[in-house]
Parts: sequence; C-alpha cells; structure tokens
Amino acid sequence: MDEASALTHHKLFLLLLTGILVSSLNALSSTISTATTLTKPTRLVMKLIHSDSILSPYYNSNFTISEHVRRAIKSSMDRYTYLKARAKLSSTMDEVRGHVKPDYGGVSFLVNFSIGQPPIPQLVVMDTGSNLLWIQCLPCITCFDQLSPIFDPSKSTTYTNLSCNSSYCVFDPFSENCETCSYYLKYDDGSTTRGDLGMEELSFMKTFEGTMTSTVSNTVFGCGHKNDGFNGLASGVLGLGPNKKFSLMSHLGSKFSYCIGSITDPHYEHNQFIIGDGTKIEGDATPLEVYNNLYYITLQGISVGEKLLEINSDTFKRVPTGDGGVVIDTGTTDIYLERGGYNSLIEEVQSLASGLLEKVSNMFDDNRLCYKGTVSQDLIGFPIVTFRFDGGADLVLDAKAMFEQNGEAEFCMAVMPAGHRDLTVIGIRAQQYYNVAYDLPDKKLYFQRMDCEVLD
Repeated sequence: MDEASALTHHKLFLLLLTGILVSSLNALSSTISTATTLTKPTRLVMKLIHSDSILSPYYNSNFTISEHVRRAIKSSMDRYTYLKARAKLSSTMDEVRGHVKPDYGGVSFLVNFSIGQPPIPQLVVMDTGSNLLWIQCLPCITCFDQLSPIFDPSKSTTYTNLSCNSSYCVFDPFSENCETCSYYLKYDDGSTTRGDLGMEELSFMKTFEGTMTSTVSNTVFGCGHKNDGFNGLASGVLGLGPNKKFSLMSHLGSKFSYCIGSITDPHYEHNQFIIGDGTKIEGDATPLEVYNNLYYITLQGISVGEKLLEINSDTFKRVPTGDGGVVIDTGTTDIYLERGGYNSLIEEVQSLASGLLEKVSNMFDDNRLCYKGTVSQDLIGFPIVTFRFDGGADLVLDAKAMFEQNGEAEFCMAVMPAGHRDLTVIGIRAQQYYNVAYDLPDKKLYFQRMDCEVLD
C-alpha cells in the first residue's frame, strides 16, 4: 500500500471508529435516564472484542500469518516473564506499586464500556493477571495515543477523588503532600502510569450496537494523568484479579466467566464475558487457588490420545519461593510447560509425527517444534491432547489448539518449554471453545466445552 492509499485508509478508519463511538454514546445517553442504576448488579454480560478481529479498531487486514505469529510469540514471551515476576512478588507488595509490566502486543481481548456522567466510551484490555482498572484521564501531562475519547473527570457529575485516608488508598511514595489519593505504577521497562485513584460510575454494553445492560456505581479506578512509554494499548486495562480493594470482579461478587471461540478467525464475533453472581457456573470443576494475585490450578497429568504420559507427580507443584505451579491466564497466547512435562509431551508428538511429517526450523524461535504443511490437512486424525486437573476437570486440545499455522506451508506446536520446576501457564489458545468460570467464594474453576455462539 503506497503512502497516499495508507493515509486515505487511516482517515476512513478514524471516521468509522468515530461513528461507532458517537453511536454508542448516543445510545447510552438516550437510555441512561430510564436505566436502573445498580451499585452491585447480579449479572453483567459483555461482548469481548478480539484485538485481531474485524470488530477491533486495531485490526490490520494487511498483516500476514507470519506477522501475526511473530507478534504473538513476542507478546507471549514478555507476558510469561511478567507472570513469573508477579508470582515471586512479596505478598505485602501492593499491585499499584508493582514493578512488572503486562504486554498486550499479541492476542488480547477488549471490553467496551462507558465511564462517568455524561458517559464517555472507553475500550480497555481484559486482564486476569492484574487487579486495577485504569484509564487515561485529562488533564494529560503525558498520554499515549488512543482512538476513544480521553476521560475528563472534571466534566463528570459522578466522579469522586479518593481521600488519603480512604481504605483504598495506597500512598504514592513520590508524593510529598497527600491531598488526594494517588497511584503510581512503574514497570520493568521504564514505562510508568501515575494519577489519582477515584470512584466513578461504569456503564457496560452487551452488544456492539451500544445496548446497555446496567450501571455499576462507586467503582475504584486509576485516573492516569501521566502515562509514559506505553504503546499498543487501548484506553487502559481492566484488571480482573482477586484483589479485594481494587478489582471490579471482587466488587461484583467474585465470580466471572468468559467464552472464547476461534482466535485465528477475524470474523468470529461470539466471544463473551460475564461478571457477577449470575455468572454461568457449569461444567467440570477443579480447585482454584489465589497466590500473589494470580489464579492457580493443579495439573495432575497429560495424556495424548489414550496414553498417559510419564511425568513426575511433583513436576507442576508450586514451591514456597513462588516457583512452579500452574497459572491460567487470558493475556498469554500459548502454553508454557515446565521442562519435565514439556519434554514428555514433545517426545510423544515427535514419535507420532516421525516418518509422516517433515521437521523445519522456525524463523522466530528455535525452541518451537515445527513441521512443513498445514494444520487443517496434515494433522487430520492427530490424537487429542488432554490436560488433566485435580477434581476430574479436563482441558481437551485438538490439533487446532495444539498447533498454530506459522506460514503458508509451516505449522508449529503451540507449547513452549519453561525451566525445570518453573511456572506453567495455560494460555488462551488452549481455552478456545470453552466457557471458563471463576468462582472465588467456592474456590473453584469450571471448564465447559461449547461454541460461544450458544450464549448469545
């Protein structure tokens, strides 16, 4: 695409996005007077927007398969580093002064909502690995580019700054005089976000056309006035971690679920997120443990077809230092598997492929097991891989969940090796076509295999 065509494409895209945001705002404004304001709604249902789908304002139709894979690999590696660092944080270190950065350059899911009165549309990244909801706010000392309007708290009739003696307030160590509660996040790459902790009214959408489900009052969030070093984010981050002070999830009853369909089909539009006591809690359950604000589950074994792999029973256990264990995460694309478990799995896969598939080197990562061909044609009949969790819950991976197309004639196993007794992460690729429900009061996680379209 030449420079003139690219400029024209960008202008048309901005006009389209502006129309969508204005339409959403008008829909909200027309219904806000008749909507019932709920401090704690029993159920919020929202569409999730895949960052690489045609519904996303960041969709780029010119990206090749290889470019998508390259971005996803880098993002997953950065995300894995982030999760390992979070797992080892002192339990006394609060999230709003953490020093690790989640990366959102690869596969991510966006939530559309509006904030304040009058309601201002926002688009934020859903993240089960962090707790605080934060967005950019005016006045901006430093702000990164975003396509939705930047929120101005001074023009909202429902905004309230938190005082320094609020139970939610964590004192900013760089603030000499505390007049209002502030937050400060400094990340490992030097990026920072700083601003005020406030309370505001959030209005969530169920459909892309702007239909409002309900309004949540008195939501704690970070209003960022100085945001340095960020790139590729929407308006901010919606943290769904279990922190009782900051997490929206905790405010609404500590239950939520999401259903993710195909992450490679840009036209798939049925991804869905539900939060509140009315969350869909069905399927096979496994114990859920919270440690350092991450969600841990117990992986007992892995089978390929009918064969249970020989893996030491201590392989996936977490040790007191925070190393090891198994985290389920929405921000990681692929699976990161502890070295012992990975070696057993890759040996079985290579044994099954021997003489049938031709191995090739991966241009992005030497650790990836890759073959010549296509997943849809060359892996017909490949046995399913089952991750078996405590309590009897299974996560079943077919060929499309176990492998990803890396180019026109190359595919790779979507499982990466972690270190010995290192953290294992179950990424979003393995969770495709499952409704995954988190029930913190009962300390359980549920897997239910389904096409997300049935939830619409």
